[in-house]
Amino acid sequence: MKLIIAEKPSLARNIVSAIGNMKRCDGYFENDNYLVTWAFGHLFTLYDIEDYENIEDRRWKIDNLPFFPQKFKFNLKKDKNKKIDEGVIKQFNIIKTLINREDVDTIVNAGDSDREGEIIVRLCINNALENDKKKVRLWLPDQTAKTVNEALNDMKDEKEYDNLANEGFARTYVDWLYGVNLTRYATLKTGTLLRVGRVIVPIVKAIYDRDKQIEEFVPDIYYGITSNEKTNDQEVELTSKEKFEKEKLEDAKKLCDIYNKEKAIVIDKKIKKDTLAPGKLYSLTKLQNYLGKKYKMPMDKSLSIVQKLYEEGYLTYPRTNSEYLATNEKSKIKEILEIVSKLGYKVRFKDKKTIFDDSKIESHSALTPTYKIPKKENMSEDEIKVYTAVMRRFVAVFAEEDCKIEKTEIKIKLGKKEEFTLKGNVIIEKGWTKYDEYSKNDKVLPNLNIGDTVNINFTPKEKKKSAPKHYTIETLNNYLKNPFKEDKAKLNEEDEDDTEEYKAIFEGLELGTEATRTGIINNAINSKYIELKKDVYYILPEGKYLIESLSNMNISMDKYKTSELGKGLKQVYKGTIKIDDVVKLTEDEIKKVFDNNNLDSDTGFYKEVIGKCPLCGKDVVKGKYNYGCTGYKEGCNFKISMNICRRVIGKVIAKEILENKISSNINGFISKNNKEFSAKLKLEEDGKLSFVFS
Repeated sequence: MKLIIAEKPSLARNIVSAIGNMKRCDGYFENDNYLVTWAFGHLFTLYDIEDYENIEDRRWKIDNLPFFPQKFKFNLKKDKNKKIDEGVIKQFNIIKTLINREDVDTIVNAGDSDREGEIIVRLCINNALENDKKKVRLWLPDQTAKTVNEALNDMKDEKEYDNLANEGFARTYVDWLYGVNLTRYATLKTGTLLRVGRVIVPIVKAIYDRDKQIEEFVPDIYYGITSNEKTNDQEVELTSKEKFEKEKLEDAKKLCDIYNKEKAIVIDKKIKKDTLAPGKLYSLTKLQNYLGKKYKMPMDKSLSIVQKLYEEGYLTYPRTNSEYLATNEKSKIKEILEIVSKLGYKVRFKDKKTIFDDSKIESHSALTPTYKIPKKENMSEDEIKVYTAVMRRFVAVFAEEDCKIEKTEIKIKLGKKEEFTLKGNVIIEKGWTKYDEYSKNDKVLPNLNIGDTVNINFTPKEKKKSAPKHYTIETLNNYLKNPFKEDKAKLNEEDEDDTEEYKAIFEGLELGTEATRTGIINNAINSKYIELKKDVYYILPEGKYLIESLSNMNISMDKYKTSELGKGLKQVYKGTIKIDDVVKLTEDEIKKVFDNNNLDSDTGFYKEVIGKCPLCGKDVVKGKYNYGCTGYKEGCNFKISMNICRRVIGKVIAKEILENKISSNINGFISKNNKEFSAKLKLEEDGKLSFVFS
C-alpha cells in the first residue's frame, strides 16, 4: 500500500480524481493500492526563542539576544493566541496513524514541486514515522489527470531530492535567524515593531532609495540640436549627438549655423527582409510584469489567479523562474499543440534552442497551457486575462506562420560634420503578431534613396533632464531578479541574450525567489512600508522610518549581503556546502550587529535613561526620533535629535552633552552643500544645541 501525502487538500482531490475509485474516509481517501491524505500547507513552524528555554514570559527582552539554537526544532503550527489549532492536531494525527499502518510500505511526498513543498511534507513524515519505510517523490509539473498518472508511474527515491530539501531547510533557518534576532533587536531599540528580514529590507530600501533620488532631483535643462524638415513631402528628423548645458545656448546656435551651411546627402540605404521572433514563454515574473503593465494587476492577485488555474489543471506549475522548456517535454508539447490547434489557432511544433534549453531550467519549465482547456463561461474576467496571456504567448511561440518584416537602414552624411543613421521596421506578414502583442514601436522611415539631398534646418531644442522613475511592478521585478544588472526595461526582450540573467538566478544573486517574492512584497505593503498605486510603488513614512532606523543602528541589509547569502543557499542546493555552513555565515553577520553597541552612533534602547534634563531635572530617555525629557506632559519640550546634519548622535554623545554641556569634537556631519565637517555640540541656556567649530 502506498500512502500519498499531498501539501494541501486541493492537490489531494486532484490526485484522487486521477487515480479514481477511491473511498472517502475521515481526513483521507483509500482504495486497494493507495491512501491519499493531506497537510494544510505548513503544519509545522520553528520554535520561538522562549520555546527553547521553556520561558513562560513571552515578552521580548535583550537579555537572550542574539539567540542561535544548537539544533533547530519544529512545533505544530500555532494560532495568534500561541495555541495549536485543533484542526491541525487532528490532521497530523491522521497522517501519523496512516504512516505507521502496517500495510503501508511506501510513503509518497506529494508536496508542491518546489523547495517549500519538499520540506512541508518531509516535516510531517519526519515527525510522524516511527519505523523506517520506503520514501519516494511525486513530482507534478501540472495537476491534470494525465500528468498525475504518468508521474505515479515514474516516482523517484526521496534521496534524489535531498539537496532541494537541504536548501529549503537552510532558507527556513536563515530567515528565522534574521527575522527573530534583528526584528526583536530593532523593535527593542526603537519602541516600534520593525520587520527586519533578509529580503523584505532590501526590497523596501530599493524603493526608498529610488524615491529619495526623485525627491532630491533638481530639474534642469540642456540643449540638443535637431532638424525636422520635409524632403519629398515627408519629414526627416535628424538629431545631433552634440549636447549643450543650459548656459551654452549661444554655442548651440553657432553649431546650428555651421551645420546649416553643409549639405545632407543620403550615402547608404539597406533594405533587408527578416523574421521577427516572438517573445519567450512566460516565467512567473515576466507574466506578472505583463499583467501589471497592461492591467495594473497587483502581483499577489496575479499569483493567486495563476495558482488557482494551476490547481484546476489548466496551467503548469506557476512558481517558475524559467522561460524555457525541458527537452524531455517535446512529446508532451506536441500533444498540447494538437489540442490547441482544434481551438482554431494555426500552430506547429518547433524544435529550437530558443524554446527547449535544459541549461536554463533550474526546477521548473516555463508557464504553458496544459491538455485541459477551460470554458470561459466558468471563469472570472481576471482569470480570462491571465489564462489568455499564457495561451497567446504559447501560441505565438509555436505559430505556424512567421512574422516577416522589412528592416530598413538609411545613412545620411552632413558634409564632414556628422553622420546620421535612421532605422525602422515594417511588418509585411503578421505571423505570430495575430495572437500576441508586438510591443516595439518602430519608426516609419521617409522614402529616401542614395544620392538624395535632404533638406535641413538645425535649431536648438530645449530638453529637460529626466528625473529617475518610480519603480513599477515590471521594473522592480527586473531589479529583484538581478539587482546588479543595469535597468534595461526598454531593451527589446526578443533580441536580448539572457545567458547572464540565468547565470545570476542560478548563482542565487536574485532578491527573493519566484516562490517567495510576491508574498514578501505583499508583506511590505501590509506593514505600511510601501504602497502600490495602479502599477507604481511608493515609499511610505513607516518604510522611511524602517530604513533610516536600521541605518542608524548600523544594520546593513543591502542587496550585497542578501545576495551573498543567496549564493550560499544555492551552493547548499548544488551540494557544495552544508546547511551548517550557511547558518554559520548568517550567525556571523548577526553578531556584527550586536557588536555595534560600542560605536558612538549606537542610540541605545527605547526608554533607556540617558541623563537629566538641563531645564527641569527630570529623566531624558531614548524615544523614537530623539532623546526627550519625560517631563513633556508638564510642558518641558527639551530634546536632542538622534540625527543632526545626517550624522547619527549616539547615546554616548548625548550623555556627554547632558553631563558637560558640550561634546567632544564630532566627525561626519554633512552640510546642505554635501560637504563633510567636524564640530562640537554645545548645550545653550535655552536647551537648544549649537555648533562649536575648532
